[in-house]
Amino acid sequence: MKILVCVKEVIDPEVPVNSIDIDSNNWKFSPKQGVSTVLNGFDENAVEAAIRIKEQIPETEISVLSIGKDFSMDVIKKPLSMGCQNLFLVKDDMLDQTDPFITSKVLHSAIKKIGDFDLILCGRHASDWDNAQVPIGIAELLEVESVTLAKGINVEKNEITVDRVIPGGSEVVKSTTPVLITVSNEYGEPRYPNLRGIMAAGKIQPTIFNLSDLDLRPEDLKNNNEIVDIFIPEKNSNCEFIEGEDEYDIGRNLAITLRDKNLI
Repeated sequence: MKILVCVKEVIDPEVPVNSIDIDSNNWKFSPKQGVSTVLNGFDENAVEAAIRIKEQIPETEISVLSIGKDFSMDVIKKPLSMGCQNLFLVKDDMLDQTDPFITSKVLHSAIKKIGDFDLILCGRHASDWDNAQVPIGIAELLEVESVTLAKGINVEKNEITVDRVIPGGSEVVKSTTPVLITVSNEYGEPRYPNLRGIMAAGKIQPTIFNLSDLDLRPEDLKNNNEIVDIFIPEKNSNCEFIEGEDEYDIGRNLAITLRDKNLI
């Protein structure tokens, strides 16, 4: 089985908001100098899913694909240190914060360039824009089936059974290959790379494409979304002390206050 995992390098979601620069004129944001980037957490879940399949089917080959203007090799090679075999990168100055449609189009072109896959895995969404549109766009362009929000994947020959998350529970669906599946965090904690994996990853050189290698022209990358504004929300908080003669009186006054504010 041949598996492809699409991943994205993002600003560490744990950094404080003041560690991010907002360019309101060009509708972009970027980390300040010294702020680290990480592999999108949901993409790590997808990598973990691929490796678990390889543990069940040892002849499985796992490739990783990412696009961007630039990459931190320590970050983007993490899937290799976890157990993947190949890394493909599309690197071009025009790939700076593209919209979901353009991202899907570039990834689709890269996948067609690399070759056919039985299974394509993606994280449920990226932690920066939180769109969850790219995986479905890739599946649509490739004209393959897609299953979202997987918390369990079982492969038997050419049939894949997916246990997927739905509101209030889960459902089980089956699909034949090729298929694209998005993996949710309910799948389980991704493994930590061990020293042997990190050393092996250091020896693997990525295959790097630019847009011309994919027969994509600048006019093919016109954004279809218009960003109206981008800003850091302001936080306002008010604190009101509820007083009373004793605990019972304080509780009574609290209930009256909440009722008057239509909060209960």
